[in-house]
Amino acid sequence: MQTYPAPSSVALAGTALAAMAVGLVLRDPTTTATGGALLVGLAIARLATQLDVAGIRASGFEMAWRGEARRARVARGEEVVLVAELRNRDARAARFSGLRATHSPELEVRLEYTAGEVPGGTRLLVRAFVRGLRVGRHAIHGLSLELEGGPGLFEVPLTFANPYGVLVLPGAAHELMHSARGGRSRRTAVQGRPGAFAGEGDSLRELREHQPGDPFRRIAWKASARRAQLLVRENEREERDVVWVLLDASVELWSGPVGQAPLDSAIDEAATVALRHFRRGDHVGLAVVGARTLAFLEPGSTPGHALALVNALADATSCLEPERSGLDETDVAARVLEHLRPLDPRAAGHLHVNELDRIARRAERMLVMRALFKHAAVAAATQRERTLRSYLAAFGLGSPARIEPDRPRTDAELARLLVRLGREKRRPSLVYLWSPAPDPETRPALDRALASLPRRRFELNWMGVRLDAGIPLDATGVARVVAETVSLRAQAAVRRGEQALRRLGLRFGPTRHAPVRS
Repeated sequence: MQTYPAPSSVALAGTALAAMAVGLVLRDPTTTATGGALLVGLAIARLATQLDVAGIRASGFEMAWRGEARRARVARGEEVVLVAELRNRDARAARFSGLRATHSPELEVRLEYTAGEVPGGTRLLVRAFVRGLRVGRHAIHGLSLELEGGPGLFEVPLTFANPYGVLVLPGAAHELMHSARGGRSRRTAVQGRPGAFAGEGDSLRELREHQPGDPFRRIAWKASARRAQLLVRENEREERDVVWVLLDASVELWSGPVGQAPLDSAIDEAATVALRHFRRGDHVGLAVVGARTLAFLEPGSTPGHALALVNALADATSCLEPERSGLDETDVAARVLEHLRPLDPRAAGHLHVNELDRIARRAERMLVMRALFKHAAVAAATQRERTLRSYLAAFGLGSPARIEPDRPRTDAELARLLVRLGREKRRPSLVYLWSPAPDPETRPALDRALASLPRRRFELNWMGVRLDAGIPLDATGVARVVAETVSLRAQAAVRRGEQALRRLGLRFGPTRHAPVRS
């Protein structure tokens, strides 16, 4: 049993040693004996602490979550309150200090108490305020505390391995998760009935001034010649739009502090636009693109499809798959074994980190018994690696992003996907693409693909992703100079990409949307 001295114990030991040193120098036996007695008293207090804690643990000192659920679902930035119970079945009171939660770095957890006491034969309720900083499957792995015994001069650390899963969805999903679902059939009322909206159609809505990004086919040449001003036709549509939301999820877009990376804001913006079109009654599809297409959802307009879309934004952008992960199979096995040991100390306590097959077999059994997220499968080359990486996903452990960028392969996949959408049977009328601006100097392949894209296929709105979003500009010294230099280079690339898009006649940045009809 590990035992650590409290600050008061350290001060008392220092005083005892100083007294003994003074007594030896002055040859005063009384002072020397006093210092020695203090050290003996500390040894007795340490033994008494170990006996008290051992008795409390043997009687049943445990932690459990209230309620039957072992998983919560929140929107990014939303706070949820979980309640944990500290149960003391011993007759003696259990005093603790340093209460804290062990959790994924993508969560922010604040506990109601950091120190306190659980009287004998009772339980203490502790509220945990949890806020999601990044989308994905995350978890609170348990609570840790320092249990005091005897006079409180020593502490014994205890860790309760009782995981609780937290699925964090994009911030725009808050309304979707908390809205009424229409009775037993769980269907929502029909919203966004067909009406007159700006867009493609046969009826003329208005003539307005030309704006950057307007397709040339909408220019009203005769009216422009009469007024000596470039005008475009704005038509009315009464049919539903077929909208595609494309998200560039390259691993380098995860760079930056948790919750402030470029991909964090891009996911929230993509979910916001998609749900806005859902409320209008449009059919919305989704494609998440990295070095390959990570998720592809055909257009739909039902509430279930909307929930599947926001779930895909949270799941497909993770870095658990080998081509996106910064961990190789040995690193993953080490992380799995570290998580297994407190959950199953008898079976996993004697495993070595190099015994990958045995770790995978034990992880597979634990997945069946205690997985927080069911059906959290991760693709990999071998069955063993699939099991190990699926364990990370099922228990919300996560993985850092790979250092090598995806950019060349992502650009090739984006170009292929845009061509594919133009050939779809249900041809899209609007396509939103979240990606850094296509700087011709650094992304020439994508620039050429956009130049060859037929303009009459669909309307493409390029939603820029700022690469300098996660750069900390509050640093000092050399770090601040480096941050400002990187930020200036990113802004220059954005300007070059914006000019390239305008030359191609494409919109860049947020667009004006038709009013939402309720």
